[in-house]
Amino acid sequence: MARVAFILLCHKDPEAIIQQAERLTAAGDYMSIHFDARAKPAHFKQIQDALSDNPSVVCAKRRIKCGWGEWSLVEATLNAVETALEAFPRATHFYMLSGDCMAIKSAQYIHSFLDSNDRDYIESFDFFESDWIKTGMKEDRLIYRHYFNERTQPKRYYWAYNLQKKLGLTREIPEDIQVQIGSQWWCLRRRTIEWIVNFTRERKDVMAFFRTTWIPDETFFQTLVRHLIPEEEIETRTLTFLMFSDYGMPVTFYNDHYDMLLSQDFLFARKISPDARELKARLGALYAAEGVEFKISGEGRSLFKFLTGRGRVGRRFGMRFWETESSLGRERELLIVICKKWHVAKRLLEQIRQQTNIPAIEYLFNEEGTPLPDLGGIQKTIGKRHRHRRALMRMLFDYFETDRLIICLDPDALDLLKDFCADRSTTRLLEVEVEFTDSYLKGHATRIGLAGEQTPQETLERLLPTIRHDLAFESDQIRDANFANHLHLRQQDGQEDHIRALTQFLAIPDGKAHDIVNIDYLFSD
Repeated sequence: MARVAFILLCHKDPEAIIQQAERLTAAGDYMSIHFDARAKPAHFKQIQDALSDNPSVVCAKRRIKCGWGEWSLVEATLNAVETALEAFPRATHFYMLSGDCMAIKSAQYIHSFLDSNDRDYIESFDFFESDWIKTGMKEDRLIYRHYFNERTQPKRYYWAYNLQKKLGLTREIPEDIQVQIGSQWWCLRRRTIEWIVNFTRERKDVMAFFRTTWIPDETFFQTLVRHLIPEEEIETRTLTFLMFSDYGMPVTFYNDHYDMLLSQDFLFARKISPDARELKARLGALYAAEGVEFKISGEGRSLFKFLTGRGRVGRRFGMRFWETESSLGRERELLIVICKKWHVAKRLLEQIRQQTNIPAIEYLFNEEGTPLPDLGGIQKTIGKRHRHRRALMRMLFDYFETDRLIICLDPDALDLLKDFCADRSTTRLLEVEVEFTDSYLKGHATRIGLAGEQTPQETLERLLPTIRHDLAFESDQIRDANFANHLHLRQQDGQEDHIRALTQFLAIPDGKAHDIVNIDYLFSD
Protein backbone atom coordinates (compact mmCIF):
# COMPACT_ATOMS: atom_id res chain seq x y z
CA MET A 1 0.00 0.00 0.00
CA ALA A 2 1.15 3.53 -0.75
CA ARG A 3 2.60 5.39 2.20
CA VAL A 4 3.28 9.07 1.74
CA ALA A 5 6.08 11.16 3.23
CA PHE A 6 4.74 14.70 3.22
CA ILE A 7 7.41 17.39 2.76
CA LEU A 8 6.19 20.48 4.60
CA LEU A 9 7.89 23.86 4.18
CA CYS A 10 6.52 26.40 6.64
CA HIS A 11 7.41 29.53 8.58
CA LYS A 12 4.45 30.42 10.83
CA ASP A 13 1.37 29.22 12.73
CA PRO A 14 2.88 26.38 14.82
CA GLU A 15 -0.55 25.27 16.11
CA ALA A 16 -1.78 24.64 12.54
CA ILE A 17 1.42 22.78 11.66
CA ILE A 18 1.07 20.52 14.68
CA GLN A 19 -2.56 19.76 13.81
CA GLN A 20 -1.65 19.08 10.18
CA ALA A 21 1.17 16.71 11.16
CA GLU A 22 -0.99 14.79 13.64
CA ARG A 23 -3.87 14.52 11.16
CA LEU A 24 -1.79 13.28 8.21
CA THR A 25 0.35 10.81 10.17
CA ALA A 26 -2.66 9.30 12.00
CA ALA A 27 -3.54 7.53 8.74
CA GLY A 28 -0.16 5.76 8.57
CA ASP A 29 1.76 8.36 6.58
CA TYR A 30 4.83 10.39 7.47
CA MET A 31 5.92 14.01 7.57
CA SER A 32 9.26 15.83 7.28
CA ILE A 33 9.06 19.46 8.38
CA HIS A 34 11.36 22.30 7.39
CA PHE A 35 10.57 25.30 9.59
CA ASP A 36 12.20 28.46 8.28
CA ALA A 37 15.32 29.40 10.25
CA ARG A 38 14.18 33.04 10.12
CA ALA A 39 11.03 32.20 12.09
CA LYS A 40 10.71 32.59 15.84
CA PRO A 41 12.79 29.98 17.76
CA ALA A 42 9.94 29.64 20.28
CA HIS A 43 7.60 28.52 17.48
CA PHE A 44 10.06 25.85 16.31
CA LYS A 45 10.49 24.60 19.87
CA GLN A 46 6.70 24.47 20.23
CA ILE A 47 6.50 22.22 17.15
CA GLN A 48 9.36 20.00 18.34
CA ASP A 49 7.90 19.58 21.84
CA ALA A 50 4.40 18.79 20.56
CA LEU A 51 5.55 16.20 17.99
CA SER A 52 8.58 14.68 19.74
CA ASP A 53 6.66 11.51 20.65
CA ASN A 54 5.36 10.98 17.11
CA PRO A 55 7.74 8.56 15.31
CA SER A 56 6.17 9.45 11.96
CA VAL A 57 7.32 13.09 12.14
CA VAL A 58 10.85 14.40 11.72
CA CYS A 59 12.31 17.87 11.29
CA ALA A 60 14.90 18.61 8.64
CA LYS A 61 18.39 18.14 10.03
CA ARG A 62 19.50 21.51 8.66
CA ARG A 63 17.23 24.54 8.69
CA ILE A 64 17.69 27.27 6.09
CA LYS A 65 16.78 30.95 6.13
CA CYS A 66 14.36 31.00 3.20
CA GLY A 67 13.55 33.82 0.83
CA TRP A 68 11.01 33.91 -1.97
CA GLY A 69 12.59 33.38 -5.38
CA GLU A 70 15.88 32.16 -3.92
CA TRP A 71 17.76 28.87 -4.08
CA SER A 72 17.17 28.64 -0.32
CA LEU A 73 13.67 27.24 -0.95
CA VAL A 74 15.10 24.38 -3.04
CA GLU A 75 17.85 23.77 -0.50
CA ALA A 76 15.30 23.62 2.33
CA THR A 77 13.20 21.15 0.30
CA LEU A 78 16.22 18.93 -0.38
CA ASN A 79 17.14 18.96 3.32
CA ALA A 80 13.63 17.86 4.27
CA VAL A 81 13.58 15.24 1.50
CA GLU A 82 16.93 13.72 2.50
CA THR A 83 15.83 13.60 6.14
CA ALA A 84 12.61 11.82 5.11
CA LEU A 85 14.46 9.32 2.90
CA GLU A 86 16.62 8.28 5.81
CA ALA A 87 13.91 8.32 8.47
CA PHE A 88 11.08 6.62 6.54
CA PRO A 89 12.35 3.63 4.50
CA ARG A 90 8.76 2.44 3.96
CA ALA A 91 7.60 5.68 2.32
CA THR A 92 6.62 5.03 -1.30
CA HIS A 93 5.77 8.63 -2.32
CA PHE A 94 6.95 12.12 -1.39
CA TYR A 95 4.37 14.90 -1.52
CA MET A 96 5.27 18.60 -1.35
CA LEU A 97 2.97 20.68 0.87
CA SER A 98 2.75 24.12 2.45
CA GLY A 99 1.13 25.11 5.72
CA ASP A 100 -1.86 26.46 3.75
CA CYS A 101 -2.67 23.05 2.19
CA MET A 102 -5.31 20.55 3.31
CA ALA A 103 -6.45 17.19 1.97
CA ILE A 104 -9.72 17.29 0.02
CA LYS A 105 -9.98 13.49 -0.22
CA SER A 106 -9.83 10.77 2.42
CA ALA A 107 -6.55 9.01 3.23
CA GLN A 108 -8.13 5.82 1.93
CA TYR A 109 -8.86 7.45 -1.43
CA ILE A 110 -5.38 9.01 -1.66
CA HIS A 111 -3.59 5.72 -0.97
CA SER A 112 -5.76 3.88 -3.48
CA PHE A 113 -5.18 6.56 -6.10
CA LEU A 114 -1.40 6.39 -5.75
CA ASP A 115 -1.40 2.57 -5.74
CA SER A 116 -3.35 2.57 -9.01
CA ASN A 117 -1.14 5.12 -10.80
CA ASP A 118 2.56 4.28 -10.89
CA ARG A 119 3.86 7.62 -12.05
CA ASP A 120 5.24 10.96 -10.93
CA TYR A 121 2.94 13.98 -10.73
CA ILE A 122 4.69 17.24 -11.47
CA GLU A 123 4.10 20.16 -13.79
CA SER A 124 7.06 20.24 -16.20
CA PHE A 125 6.63 22.36 -19.31
CA ASP A 126 9.42 23.41 -21.68
CA PHE A 127 10.84 26.63 -20.22
CA PHE A 128 11.37 28.36 -23.55
CA GLU A 129 8.53 26.96 -25.66
CA SER A 130 5.64 27.06 -23.19
CA ASP A 131 3.66 30.12 -22.08
CA TRP A 132 3.74 29.12 -18.39
CA ILE A 133 5.38 32.45 -17.48
CA LYS A 134 2.75 35.12 -18.11
CA THR A 135 4.61 38.28 -17.05
CA GLY A 136 8.08 39.37 -15.98
CA MET A 137 11.48 38.06 -16.99
CA LYS A 138 11.83 34.69 -18.69
CA GLU A 139 15.17 33.77 -20.28
CA ASP A 140 16.93 36.23 -17.96
CA ARG A 141 16.00 34.01 -15.01
CA LEU A 142 18.57 31.53 -16.29
CA ILE A 143 21.26 33.27 -18.33
CA TYR A 144 22.16 35.85 -15.67
CA ARG A 145 23.33 35.14 -12.14
CA HIS A 146 20.96 36.28 -9.40
CA TYR A 147 22.84 36.84 -6.15
CA PHE A 148 20.33 39.02 -4.28
CA ASN A 149 16.64 38.78 -3.39
CA GLU A 150 14.44 40.96 -5.60
CA ARG A 151 11.85 41.49 -2.85
CA THR A 152 14.06 42.18 0.16
CA GLN A 153 17.06 43.75 -1.64
CA PRO A 154 15.56 45.32 -4.79
CA LYS A 155 18.30 47.93 -5.27
CA ARG A 156 21.13 45.40 -5.11
CA TYR A 157 19.18 42.88 -7.14
CA TYR A 158 18.58 45.23 -10.06
CA TRP A 159 22.05 46.78 -9.82
CA ALA A 160 23.68 43.34 -10.24
CA TYR A 161 21.17 42.28 -12.91
CA ASN A 162 21.52 45.47 -14.97
CA LEU A 163 25.32 45.44 -14.67
CA GLN A 164 25.44 41.90 -16.12
CA LYS A 165 23.15 42.96 -18.97
CA LYS A 166 25.26 46.02 -19.69
CA LEU A 167 28.50 44.01 -19.76
CA GLY A 168 26.95 41.06 -21.61
CA LEU A 169 27.81 38.62 -18.81
CA THR A 170 25.48 35.83 -19.91
CA ARG A 171 26.14 32.13 -19.29
CA GLU A 172 25.32 28.84 -20.95
CA ILE A 173 22.81 26.33 -19.65
CA PRO A 174 24.43 22.89 -19.03
CA GLU A 175 24.42 21.17 -22.43
CA ASP A 176 22.48 18.01 -21.54
CA ILE A 177 19.83 19.84 -19.52
CA GLN A 178 16.50 20.92 -21.00
CA VAL A 179 15.06 23.34 -18.48
CA GLN A 180 11.42 22.78 -17.51
CA ILE A 181 9.05 24.95 -15.49
CA GLY A 182 5.91 24.37 -13.44
CA SER A 183 4.24 24.47 -10.04
CA GLN A 184 6.34 23.55 -7.01
CA TRP A 185 3.56 21.33 -5.61
CA TRP A 186 4.55 17.83 -6.74
CA CYS A 187 4.12 14.18 -5.75
CA LEU A 188 7.07 11.93 -6.67
CA ARG A 189 7.79 8.22 -6.20
CA ARG A 190 10.57 7.06 -3.92
CA ARG A 191 12.76 5.88 -6.79
CA THR A 192 12.50 9.28 -8.43
CA ILE A 193 13.44 11.07 -5.22
CA GLU A 194 16.45 8.76 -4.73
CA TRP A 195 17.63 9.44 -8.29
CA ILE A 196 17.28 13.19 -7.77
CA VAL A 197 19.32 13.10 -4.55
CA ASN A 198 22.05 11.05 -6.27
CA PHE A 199 22.03 13.49 -9.18
CA THR A 200 22.57 16.45 -6.81
CA ARG A 201 25.68 14.76 -5.45
CA GLU A 202 27.13 13.81 -8.83
CA ARG A 203 26.36 16.86 -10.98
CA LYS A 204 27.95 19.80 -9.20
CA ASP A 205 27.86 21.81 -12.44
CA VAL A 206 24.06 21.63 -12.62
CA MET A 207 23.75 22.46 -8.92
CA ALA A 208 26.02 25.49 -9.33
CA PHE A 209 23.91 26.65 -12.28
CA PHE A 210 20.56 26.45 -10.47
CA ARG A 211 21.91 28.07 -7.31
CA THR A 212 21.99 31.48 -9.02
CA THR A 213 18.88 31.19 -11.17
CA TRP A 214 15.80 33.20 -10.21
CA ILE A 215 12.80 31.34 -8.70
CA PRO A 216 14.48 27.90 -8.98
CA ASP A 217 11.68 26.15 -7.05
CA GLU A 218 9.68 26.45 -10.31
CA THR A 219 12.44 24.87 -12.42
CA PHE A 220 14.79 22.63 -10.41
CA PHE A 221 12.69 19.54 -9.61
CA GLN A 222 10.67 20.02 -12.80
CA THR A 223 13.87 19.84 -14.88
CA LEU A 224 15.47 16.94 -13.02
CA VAL A 225 12.37 14.73 -13.12
CA ARG A 226 12.06 15.19 -16.89
CA HIS A 227 15.83 14.56 -17.25
CA LEU A 228 15.84 11.36 -15.18
CA ILE A 229 12.45 9.71 -15.66
CA PRO A 230 10.93 8.28 -18.87
CA GLU A 231 8.21 10.54 -20.28
CA GLU A 232 5.50 7.87 -20.06
CA GLU A 233 6.01 7.71 -16.28
CA ILE A 234 5.34 11.43 -15.78
CA GLU A 235 1.94 13.08 -15.58
CA THR A 236 2.42 16.79 -16.16
CA ARG A 237 0.07 18.11 -13.55
CA THR A 238 -0.06 18.81 -9.84
CA LEU A 239 -2.30 16.90 -7.44
CA THR A 240 -2.84 20.08 -5.41
CA PHE A 241 -5.83 22.19 -6.43
CA LEU A 242 -5.07 25.90 -6.55
CA MET A 243 -6.55 28.79 -8.47
CA PHE A 244 -5.41 32.30 -9.29
CA SER A 245 -7.55 35.40 -9.69
CA ASP A 246 -7.42 37.45 -12.87
CA TYR A 247 -4.89 39.63 -11.03
CA GLY A 248 -2.49 36.72 -10.59
CA MET A 249 -3.07 36.30 -6.85
CA PRO A 250 -3.84 32.92 -5.20
CA VAL A 251 -7.52 32.34 -4.47
CA THR A 252 -8.27 31.63 -0.80
CA PHE A 253 -10.89 29.03 0.14
CA TYR A 254 -13.49 29.63 2.85
CA ASN A 255 -16.08 27.60 4.77
CA ASP A 256 -18.63 27.47 1.96
CA HIS A 257 -16.16 26.01 -0.57
CA TYR A 258 -16.35 22.52 0.98
CA ASP A 259 -18.57 20.84 -1.63
CA MET A 260 -16.78 22.47 -4.54
CA LEU A 261 -13.36 21.34 -3.26
CA LEU A 262 -14.42 17.72 -2.81
CA SER A 263 -15.60 17.49 -6.42
CA GLN A 264 -12.21 18.47 -7.89
CA ASP A 265 -9.88 15.88 -9.42
CA PHE A 266 -7.13 16.64 -6.92
CA LEU A 267 -5.94 15.26 -3.59
CA PHE A 268 -5.11 18.49 -1.74
CA ALA A 269 -6.08 22.17 -2.01
CA ARG A 270 -4.24 25.43 -1.41
CA LYS A 271 -4.83 28.04 0.08
CA ILE A 272 -7.22 27.39 2.96
CA SER A 273 -8.10 30.56 4.86
CA PRO A 274 -6.74 30.66 8.45
CA ASP A 275 -10.22 31.86 9.50
CA ALA A 276 -12.07 28.96 7.80
CA ARG A 277 -12.31 26.91 11.01
CA GLU A 278 -15.43 25.04 9.93
CA LEU A 279 -13.84 24.09 6.59
CA LYS A 280 -10.69 22.88 8.34
CA ALA A 281 -12.69 20.78 10.79
CA ARG A 282 -14.78 19.16 8.04
CA LEU A 283 -11.74 18.41 5.86
CA GLY A 284 -9.89 17.01 8.87
CA ALA A 285 -12.76 14.63 9.65
CA LEU A 286 -13.00 13.68 5.97
CA TYR A 287 -9.33 12.62 5.82
CA ALA A 288 -9.84 10.02 8.53
CA ALA A 289 -13.13 8.72 7.09
CA GLU A 290 -13.49 5.39 5.29
CA GLY A 291 -15.80 4.28 2.50
CA VAL A 292 -16.43 7.81 1.19
CA GLU A 293 -17.29 8.05 -2.51
CA PHE A 294 -16.26 11.16 -4.38
CA LYS A 295 -18.16 12.44 -7.40
CA ILE A 296 -15.54 14.20 -9.50
CA SER A 297 -16.86 17.01 -11.68
CA GLY A 298 -13.83 19.30 -11.84
CA GLU A 299 -15.81 22.45 -12.50
CA GLY A 300 -13.98 24.60 -9.94
CA ARG A 301 -11.96 26.87 -12.21
CA SER A 302 -14.69 27.43 -14.81
CA LEU A 303 -17.30 28.11 -12.12
CA PHE A 304 -15.00 30.56 -10.40
CA LYS A 305 -14.42 32.41 -13.65
CA PHE A 306 -18.16 32.43 -14.45
CA LEU A 307 -19.20 33.87 -11.09
CA THR A 308 -16.45 36.45 -10.66
CA GLY A 309 -16.93 37.55 -14.25
CA ARG A 310 -20.43 38.66 -13.25
CA GLY A 311 -19.21 40.61 -10.24
CA ARG A 312 -20.77 38.29 -7.66
CA VAL A 313 -20.48 39.77 -4.16
CA GLY A 314 -19.62 37.33 -1.40
CA ARG A 315 -16.97 35.00 -0.07
CA ARG A 316 -17.84 31.73 -1.80
CA PHE A 317 -15.58 32.15 -4.81
CA GLY A 318 -13.36 34.99 -3.64
CA MET A 319 -13.94 38.73 -4.02
CA ARG A 320 -12.48 41.05 -6.58
CA PHE A 321 -11.04 44.18 -5.06
CA TRP A 322 -13.83 46.57 -6.13
CA GLU A 323 -16.51 44.42 -4.43
CA THR A 324 -15.36 45.22 -0.90
CA GLU A 325 -12.70 47.03 1.06
CA SER A 326 -12.74 44.51 3.90
CA SER A 327 -10.05 43.69 6.42
CA LEU A 328 -6.39 43.13 5.61
CA GLY A 329 -6.69 39.97 7.71
CA ARG A 330 -6.97 39.56 11.46
CA GLU A 331 -3.72 37.59 11.64
CA ARG A 332 -1.67 40.20 9.74
CA GLU A 333 0.51 43.01 11.04
CA LEU A 334 1.02 46.28 9.17
CA LEU A 335 4.04 48.29 10.34
CA ILE A 336 3.98 51.95 9.31
CA VAL A 337 7.02 54.24 9.45
CA ILE A 338 5.90 57.89 9.52
CA CYS A 339 8.52 60.47 8.60
CA LYS A 340 8.54 63.86 6.88
CA LYS A 341 12.10 63.44 5.68
CA TRP A 342 11.61 60.65 3.19
CA HIS A 343 15.32 59.97 2.77
CA VAL A 344 15.62 59.25 6.51
CA ALA A 345 12.79 56.72 6.40
CA LYS A 346 14.28 55.11 3.29
CA ARG A 347 17.65 54.71 5.02
CA LEU A 348 15.91 53.14 8.00
CA LEU A 349 14.02 50.70 5.76
CA GLU A 350 17.22 49.70 3.97
CA GLN A 351 18.78 48.87 7.34
CA ILE A 352 15.69 46.88 8.35
CA ARG A 353 15.83 44.90 5.09
CA GLN A 354 19.43 43.95 5.78
CA GLN A 355 18.72 42.74 9.31
CA THR A 356 15.26 41.13 9.02
CA ASN A 357 13.14 39.21 6.50
CA ILE A 358 10.17 41.60 6.79
CA PRO A 359 9.20 42.96 3.33
CA ALA A 360 9.44 46.77 3.32
CA ILE A 361 7.99 49.21 0.78
CA GLU A 362 8.80 52.90 0.68
CA TYR A 363 6.36 55.77 0.07
CA LEU A 364 3.94 53.87 -2.19
CA PHE A 365 1.07 56.30 -1.49
CA ASN A 366 3.27 59.33 -2.16
CA GLU A 367 5.70 58.40 -4.93
CA GLU A 368 4.34 56.93 -8.15
CA GLY A 369 7.77 55.51 -8.99
CA THR A 370 7.93 53.33 -5.88
CA PRO A 371 8.97 49.81 -7.08
CA LEU A 372 5.92 47.55 -6.80
CA PRO A 373 5.11 44.11 -8.25
CA ASP A 374 2.62 43.82 -11.09
CA LEU A 375 -0.75 43.41 -9.36
CA GLY A 376 -2.95 43.63 -12.41
CA GLY A 377 -2.94 47.42 -12.73
CA ILE A 378 -4.21 48.39 -9.29
CA GLN A 379 -0.69 49.61 -8.43
CA LYS A 380 -0.11 51.78 -11.51
CA THR A 381 -1.16 55.23 -10.28
CA ILE A 382 -1.25 57.07 -6.96
CA GLY A 383 -4.99 57.58 -7.46
CA LYS A 384 -5.69 53.86 -7.83
CA ARG A 385 -3.54 53.03 -4.83
CA HIS A 386 -5.50 55.48 -2.66
CA ARG A 387 -8.92 54.39 -3.93
CA HIS A 388 -8.22 50.70 -3.39
CA ARG A 389 -5.84 51.04 -0.46
CA ARG A 390 -6.92 47.96 1.51
CA ALA A 391 -7.20 45.78 -1.56
CA LEU A 392 -3.69 46.89 -2.57
CA MET A 393 -2.30 46.05 0.85
CA ARG A 394 -4.01 42.63 0.88
CA MET A 395 -2.50 41.85 -2.51
CA LEU A 396 0.95 42.92 -1.30
CA PHE A 397 0.64 40.68 1.78
CA ASP A 398 -0.31 37.81 -0.55
CA TYR A 399 2.43 38.61 -3.08
CA PHE A 400 5.17 38.58 -0.44
CA GLU A 401 3.55 35.57 1.30
CA THR A 402 3.93 37.27 4.66
CA ASP A 403 1.89 38.23 7.70
CA ARG A 404 4.11 41.28 8.41
CA LEU A 405 4.70 44.19 6.06
CA ILE A 406 6.36 47.59 6.47
CA ILE A 407 5.37 50.72 4.56
CA CYS A 408 6.29 54.40 4.81
CA LEU A 409 3.78 57.23 5.02
CA ASP A 410 4.14 60.99 5.05
CA PRO A 411 2.73 62.61 8.22
CA ASP A 412 0.07 64.38 6.14
CA ALA A 413 -1.57 61.02 5.29
CA LEU A 414 -3.86 61.14 8.31
CA ASP A 415 -6.79 59.59 6.43
CA LEU A 416 -4.67 56.55 5.50
CA LEU A 417 -3.44 56.20 9.07
CA LYS A 418 -7.00 56.31 10.43
CA ASP A 419 -8.18 53.75 7.87
CA PHE A 420 -5.36 51.27 8.51
CA CYS A 421 -5.50 51.68 12.28
CA ALA A 422 -9.26 50.97 12.21
CA ASP A 423 -8.66 47.63 10.48
CA ARG A 424 -8.97 44.29 12.28
CA SER A 425 -5.31 43.59 11.53
CA THR A 426 -2.65 44.75 13.98
CA THR A 427 -1.21 48.14 13.00
CA ARG A 428 1.94 49.56 14.58
CA LEU A 429 3.19 53.10 14.01
CA LEU A 430 6.75 54.34 14.32
CA GLU A 431 6.83 58.12 14.04
CA VAL A 432 10.35 59.25 13.21
CA GLU A 433 10.58 62.78 14.62
CA VAL A 434 13.35 64.69 12.84
CA GLU A 435 14.79 68.17 13.27
CA PHE A 436 14.24 70.75 10.54
CA THR A 437 17.01 73.23 9.80
CA ASP A 438 16.24 76.46 7.95
CA SER A 439 18.21 75.14 4.99
CA TYR A 440 16.03 72.02 4.85
CA LEU A 441 12.81 74.01 5.13
CA LYS A 442 13.85 76.24 2.23
CA GLY A 443 14.45 73.16 0.11
CA HIS A 444 11.12 71.74 1.26
CA ALA A 445 9.35 74.95 0.20
CA THR A 446 10.85 74.57 -3.27
CA ARG A 447 9.91 70.87 -3.52
CA ILE A 448 6.24 71.48 -2.67
CA GLY A 449 5.92 74.51 -4.95
CA LEU A 450 5.83 77.30 -2.34
CA ALA A 451 9.01 78.80 -3.71
CA GLY A 452 11.12 78.71 -6.84
CA GLU A 453 14.61 79.57 -7.99
CA GLN A 454 13.71 83.24 -8.35
CA THR A 455 11.96 83.61 -4.97
CA PRO A 456 13.59 86.48 -2.99
CA GLN A 457 15.49 85.46 0.11
CA GLU A 458 13.41 87.74 2.33
CA THR A 459 10.21 86.03 1.12
CA LEU A 460 11.66 82.63 2.01
CA GLU A 461 12.59 83.92 5.46
CA ARG A 462 8.98 84.99 6.06
CA LEU A 463 7.71 81.59 4.90
CA LEU A 464 9.85 79.52 7.26
CA PRO A 465 7.80 80.00 10.49
CA THR A 466 4.60 79.10 8.62
CA ILE A 467 6.14 75.96 7.15
CA ARG A 468 7.58 74.94 10.52
CA HIS A 469 4.17 75.41 12.14
CA ASP A 470 2.52 73.38 9.38
CA LEU A 471 4.87 70.46 9.99
CA ALA A 472 4.25 70.63 13.74
CA PHE A 473 0.49 70.70 13.08
CA GLU A 474 0.70 67.43 11.10
CA SER A 475 2.50 65.76 14.01
CA ASP A 476 -0.04 67.15 16.49
CA GLN A 477 -2.93 65.72 14.45
CA ILE A 478 -1.37 62.27 14.59
CA ARG A 479 -0.85 62.62 18.34
CA ASP A 480 -4.43 63.84 18.89
CA ALA A 481 -5.80 60.80 17.03
CA ASN A 482 -4.65 58.63 19.98
CA PHE A 483 -3.62 55.71 17.82
CA ALA A 484 -2.80 52.47 19.62
CA ASN A 485 0.72 51.01 19.22
CA HIS A 486 2.12 54.48 18.43
CA LEU A 487 5.88 54.61 19.04
CA HIS A 488 8.38 57.44 18.58
CA LEU A 489 11.96 57.52 17.34
CA ARG A 490 13.27 61.04 17.99
CA GLN A 491 16.40 62.41 16.38
CA GLN A 492 17.45 64.17 19.57
CA ASP A 493 17.23 60.99 21.68
CA GLY A 494 20.18 58.71 22.31
CA GLN A 495 20.91 55.39 20.66
CA GLU A 496 19.47 53.40 23.59
CA ASP A 497 16.10 55.11 23.07
CA HIS A 498 16.29 54.38 19.33
CA ILE A 499 17.00 50.72 20.05
CA ARG A 500 14.10 50.51 22.51
CA ALA A 501 11.67 52.02 19.98
CA LEU A 502 12.74 49.66 17.18
CA THR A 503 12.68 46.61 19.44
CA GLN A 504 9.04 47.32 20.30
CA PHE A 505 8.06 48.31 16.76
CA LEU A 506 9.58 45.31 14.97
CA ALA A 507 9.37 42.79 17.85
CA ILE A 508 13.05 41.94 17.42
CA PRO A 509 15.92 41.42 19.87
CA ASP A 510 17.90 44.44 21.09
CA GLY A 511 20.96 43.23 19.19
CA LYS A 512 19.23 43.40 15.83
CA ALA A 513 17.75 46.79 16.68
CA HIS A 514 21.25 48.01 17.54
CA ASP A 515 22.59 46.82 14.18
CA ILE A 516 19.79 48.70 12.40
CA VAL A 517 20.35 52.09 14.06
CA ASN A 518 24.12 51.83 14.38
CA ILE A 519 24.88 54.13 11.45
CA ASP A 520 26.05 57.72 11.82
CA TYR A 521 24.24 59.09 8.76
CA LEU A 522 20.64 58.06 9.49
CA PHE A 523 19.43 61.60 10.13
CA SER A 524 21.84 63.43 7.79
CA ASP A 525 20.34 65.84 5.26
